[in-house]
Amino acid sequence: MKIPRFMLAAPHSGSGKTLLTCGLLMLLKNKGKNPCAFKCGPDYIDPMFHRKVIGIPSQNLDSYFSTKEQLCHFLAEAPGNVAVLEGVMGLYDGLGGVTETASSYEIASLTDTPVILVVDADGMGRTILPILAGIKSYDKRGLIRGVILNKISGVFYPSMKQMIQQELELPVLGYLPKQVDFVMESRHLGLVMPEEMEHLSLQLHQVADTLGETLDMAQLLAIAESAPELMDQNVLCGVSDHAGEVKVSDCAERYPVCTIAVARDEAFCFYYDENLRMLQQAGAKLVYFSPLRDKELPEHTDGILIGGGYPELHLKELSENVSMQQVLRRAFEQKIPMVAECGGFMYLHEGIYDEQGNYYPMVGLQKGTCGKKERLVRFGYVELTAGEEESFLPAQGRIRGHEFHYYDSTDNGDFCQVKKPVGNRSWVSVHADQTHWWGFPHLYYGSNSEFAERFVNACRTRLRNHTCQHKE
Repeated sequence: MKIPRFMLAAPHSGSGKTLLTCGLLMLLKNKGKNPCAFKCGPDYIDPMFHRKVIGIPSQNLDSYFSTKEQLCHFLAEAPGNVAVLEGVMGLYDGLGGVTETASSYEIASLTDTPVILVVDADGMGRTILPILAGIKSYDKRGLIRGVILNKISGVFYPSMKQMIQQELELPVLGYLPKQVDFVMESRHLGLVMPEEMEHLSLQLHQVADTLGETLDMAQLLAIAESAPELMDQNVLCGVSDHAGEVKVSDCAERYPVCTIAVARDEAFCFYYDENLRMLQQAGAKLVYFSPLRDKELPEHTDGILIGGGYPELHLKELSENVSMQQVLRRAFEQKIPMVAECGGFMYLHEGIYDEQGNYYPMVGLQKGTCGKKERLVRFGYVELTAGEEESFLPAQGRIRGHEFHYYDSTDNGDFCQVKKPVGNRSWVSVHADQTHWWGFPHLYYGSNSEFAERFVNACRTRLRNHTCQHKE
């Protein structure tokens, strides 16, 4: 399949990729182009901006989690007429910051996607030439097709454009002047949630209007149209051995359909759409509930998924919803299969301490407490190897994920051996057996589809047993 596409990448973080991406997506939408978005890397929050504030489809592309075939499948199935990919960190920054693996450039290479460099030109003149020349010299595949200058005045822009195009033969597609009244706010887990940013939609419309005047949209879309066709394969449920082979699971519809209750509200909102689709393909019906507000689980719940998010910002409300705590404890006693990641794992503890040291009782299924540390506890990609016992992974099975958290537990578990992909750092983590999986790592099911299938099968078994008991 052929989908017009381009990637916005940069020399380093903080160059303005997110603001430019959001403004450009808004501009494309306003022009009736039906855009869709992809965020390179494991980031949860940027896709939420795209979906909730701009109102367009958005998901992740990650070459540490996915094979080339899977990446091409995601793009080929993109629900839009033009795909805008937002890079991560610097263009060539991959695992550990010292390899090209899992970098924006690797993703662009695997998917044959043209790259547009976003360069922060604030306070810079001719020095921009050696910077661009150096970046361009590493582009062995000729993917870099243009430049957009950020934080530059309209008066100085024509001179900079002429200089870059004449000396580097690199098209300059436009610029974005410094937006003094608009700053992407941040907090310890990245950009703030879309709901918390006042007038965000209005401000992005203003950015889009500016880009409509300062960007050569015709040239940009021509570059997008030049992207070659993608060889789509139905590999969404593929399981990679991370050595190139993709084993495609049987994704045929299965019966009976079980119901998985997914926690989704302001406190728990970090989910990969690909993970949720894999649960559905394995035979699950997904229904949503709020640990903040609901008193009961959805009717006929056969399994529970509690993702990450910001429980630390809602400790009082979570602690006061005793009814939901009791329901979750009862569900565990009834052996309803349960997956809890990061913030969800924190919520299952006996209690959580806030930044001021105040204690808030929580569900109490996991012995111990959680509290904030002075710095990031663990950060980045990981590969998990299960222990000898069966769980939602087979014995010694492997799956990939990532961690990013300031809070830590007094008991992180020891079911899995967790290893960083670069260097020798490793540790133990996760509490698991055949009915539950709790831990800080955010998992990407596409790196081993057995996890999704085993989780759904456990829910289906519970449904079947429960149905038989009622018939008796």
